[in-house]
Amino acid sequence: MSAIEEFTWSCSESKRLKTSGTTEKIRLTWESRSYDLDRQTSLPGSLRYKNPNSGYDLVVLGNKAMLFNIKAGVRLADFCQTAEMKFGKLPHLFAGAEPFVQN
Repeated sequence: MSAIEEFTWSCSESKRLKTSGTTEKIRLTWESRSYDLDRQTSLPGSLRYKNPNSGYDLVVLGNKAMLFNIKAGVRLADFCQTAEMKFGKLPHLFAGAEPFVQN
């Protein structure tokens, strides 16, 4: 996957993560390591990306993102926002994306 544009997310407790990629597949950089996450079915109005090997699960809402490790059952980062989101814009991942709707 070629890195298109990388976005830095500032989270609570001075944590940071970075994302790049497309709406369907992103590369997450967390604690100096990179992981590819695939888009999953999610609730309306949200996007969800998972990597089953690492256990990383990124949930993106309109106003914030949260990073979980579903293997360990912990939330690693909360209230993550890009610079644009701090000014009320939607996350870049929503651009051109139709969030999944459950049938």
